[in-house]
Amino acid sequence: MTELTPFREQYSAGKAGVIAALAGSGASTRGIHGLLQKLGQLTDNTLRHLWQLAEFPPDACLIAVGGFGRGELFPHSDVDVLLLLPDDSVDVEDNPALKAKVEGFISSCWDCGLHIGSSVRTAAHCVEEATKDVTVQTSLLEMRLVTGSAEGYQRLQAQLDAILDPKAFFIAKTLEMRQRHNKFDNTPYALEPNCKESPGGLRDLQVVLWVARAAGLGKSWDELAKNGLVTTFEVRQIKANEALLSLIRARLHIIAGRREDRLVFDLQTAVAESFGYCAQSGNRGERTPALDAAQVVLPLDRAVSPRGGRAARRPPARPSEALMRRYYWTAKAVTQLNQILLLNIEEQLSPCNYPLRPLNERFFDKAGMLEVVSDDLYLREPHAILETFLLFATHVGIRGLSARTLRALYNARGMMNAKFRTDPVNRATFLRILQQPQGITHAMRLMNQTSVLGRYLWVFRGIVGQMQHDLFHVYTVDQHILMVLRNMRRFFMAEHSHEYPMCSQLAAGWDKPWILYIAALFHDIAKGRGGDHSELGQKEVRIFCRQHGIAAEDTRLIEFLVGEHLSMSRVAQKEDLSNPAVIAAFARRVGNERYLTALYLLTVADIRGTSPKVWNAWKGKLLEDLYRYTLRVLGGRAPDAAAEIEARKRGALTLLALHAEPFQAYKALWDTLDVSYFMRHEAADIAWHARHLSRHIGKAVVTVRVRQSATGEGMQVLVYTPDAPDLFVRICGFFDKAGFSILDAKVHTTNNGFALDTFQVTSEPLEEHYRELATMVEVNLGRILEEKGPLPPPSKGRVSRRVKSFPVTPRVDLRPDEKAQRWLLSVSASDRVGLLYLIARVLANHHINVKLAKVTTLGERVEDTFLIDGPELQHNKAQIAIETELLKALSD
Repeated sequence: MTELTPFREQYSAGKAGVIAALAGSGASTRGIHGLLQKLGQLTDNTLRHLWQLAEFPPDACLIAVGGFGRGELFPHSDVDVLLLLPDDSVDVEDNPALKAKVEGFISSCWDCGLHIGSSVRTAAHCVEEATKDVTVQTSLLEMRLVTGSAEGYQRLQAQLDAILDPKAFFIAKTLEMRQRHNKFDNTPYALEPNCKESPGGLRDLQVVLWVARAAGLGKSWDELAKNGLVTTFEVRQIKANEALLSLIRARLHIIAGRREDRLVFDLQTAVAESFGYCAQSGNRGERTPALDAAQVVLPLDRAVSPRGGRAARRPPARPSEALMRRYYWTAKAVTQLNQILLLNIEEQLSPCNYPLRPLNERFFDKAGMLEVVSDDLYLREPHAILETFLLFATHVGIRGLSARTLRALYNARGMMNAKFRTDPVNRATFLRILQQPQGITHAMRLMNQTSVLGRYLWVFRGIVGQMQHDLFHVYTVDQHILMVLRNMRRFFMAEHSHEYPMCSQLAAGWDKPWILYIAALFHDIAKGRGGDHSELGQKEVRIFCRQHGIAAEDTRLIEFLVGEHLSMSRVAQKEDLSNPAVIAAFARRVGNERYLTALYLLTVADIRGTSPKVWNAWKGKLLEDLYRYTLRVLGGRAPDAAAEIEARKRGALTLLALHAEPFQAYKALWDTLDVSYFMRHEAADIAWHARHLSRHIGKAVVTVRVRQSATGEGMQVLVYTPDAPDLFVRICGFFDKAGFSILDAKVHTTNNGFALDTFQVTSEPLEEHYRELATMVEVNLGRILEEKGPLPPPSKGRVSRRVKSFPVTPRVDLRPDEKAQRWLLSVSASDRVGLLYLIARVLANHHINVKLAKVTTLGERVEDTFLIDGPELQHNKAQIAIETELLKALSD
């Protein structure tokens, strides 16, 4: 071990110096590859010394493979090496002396601080493994001799070259890339992207070099340029983007203190601050790091604004937001360049003369790819830029853009200036794209991928790659908007009518789908500017409509949708829909059936476009109920509580008759119920309650019944028991401990002193184990309520990483309702296990009765609303105490 000390100290000191240089370079990417190469060279030197100490046979050699084979090494990446033995060598396991040398060498590497990843093979074994596994073949493709027998290394190189099939290798690597992209949802815009493996990451650039090297087209970007595969301008772009991704990856390794290639929430701020980004006073702003010459062309998609400067954007509020925006623009550029170059390489490998089918005088159909007639088409005829996407949308056989077309678009970015945006022909073409009966979603996504959408629709540029720090959006703003557009489009497609039957039914009767598409495109377009994005979005869409000649009547509807796109979900999820005043007020806000239908469709599409976890059948039911109730009012039926109650009673009686219930068995229960009960429960719920409770009226026993929810998700739990001050908190405590989430609670006290409560709950394994869970709830909840033991302590669930990184400041709002008879309590906080139980405990301690609870979960954030009453609410001092205790409970 003593003999290793100088090497270990030398390597440690050298690595520390490189890491310090990487950490201290600020935002500058200049010299990043030199520093990574220096770390690689330092590792080479250490390996050579250790190889000499191990005294391997002279015909053996040490080869760097994989990422280390490229001659660069990231701070905590594995040092991948191949110990190549002669073909006539005895198997290591059968040669104790050789085995001891190998094990000693590897141990020495670890002792010196090298994270070694090793394999011991002969050339024949390498060839055999490379033939079977493209991953091994790729690793050996970049191999580099570190020390040992040059002849052995060269023989292996020749054998590997002999078995390399460029076409087969290309196919294998592109299929592998596709599978890798699928793992990351085929988007570079993940909130925690992997800067190496995600679409638009370093791996996408490496794939291009691998297949180019296999095809004999060059081993570096400069060689690819010499061979005509890439332009000089594209090489500059590639190098700048590659340098930034490399610097981000290196910083991740340094800050995490380990190999970490993901920009996870925990590290984003630290990495951003290492680039010089920092939040300024006023919660807005950034100190923009100085850019070196290599960064002037980065990111790819930036352009000159109409006034000659860059597009105006509000400064990011968080350092992480500034970094992530820069990352997304870079990843987007890499995605574009990767697609262009791989298509070019594919044409080089398979120079088939595909027949060109003319589509018009500007474009051909080349084997299903849209091909321009000349490389300078867009420079000569800028109108053809948007025509590209119109043809893409209208021609079913076109599945993408050819390499020639992509490159022509790439080189024509400068043509998409203020003059281009104000051209009447371009405005008409853009509107035609939105008015097509098919292909709209694909066209808009392709326009965004190729940077055309943000260059034509200048306001859209402001939200490209913009993160949303609200814990329930899992997409950047531009991707969310395109997802909402996709959802809206699917309402009008017969093949998707099974997904949301009501939405598809309403869409079938809608005359101008493009109105809804424009509203979807603009509903969040003003996000991140500060102020109300709905109001700002209204102004932007008003300008758009005026510029594109949209009729005043249609413009008013689009403006309304953009301005009110949050109102329907707020009313449905936070207010009491059994209150006629709530429905009447919403009906006045909407105005007419056409506006209501449009807002309903946009609301469903919007919620569905935030995150797969946000939407559930219960929210769908609330929105549908609000739509139907409002439609009645707009149809001329004034809210009539008495008529509504009678209708629900008749419906319940019909259902009871179907179950052959005894004559007037329900009457004993109904005589104990008041108007508010019938207003808050639908006919099916009223009948269900009557069937199970009629025989228990007035009996001091606990009755718990469970059934599957009518929405198709979760369970409904009915509790009937003598009322008690802490009943609600006990029930919440049971659900908390059992791992159920409460979506809705309707709490009612009968006039004979019994509690009749209905809960809508859900649990992860519910569908597979419904019967077992239902029985468990009926038995265990009933037992707990009968025993009336001490309240259980709140669960201490683990807080998710997203909540830790983007904590929500708890907010509590307590105010009287419109009639000043009861109080409305609104709570907003980060979601965690047992949160509702914590709230219920505080209310129980102050003898507060919960009449209605609406639980809205938005990703990792909750917004709960409670209708409450109690004598303490009449005193200001008690109100303040309740709010203070709630805030403390939510913050702990």
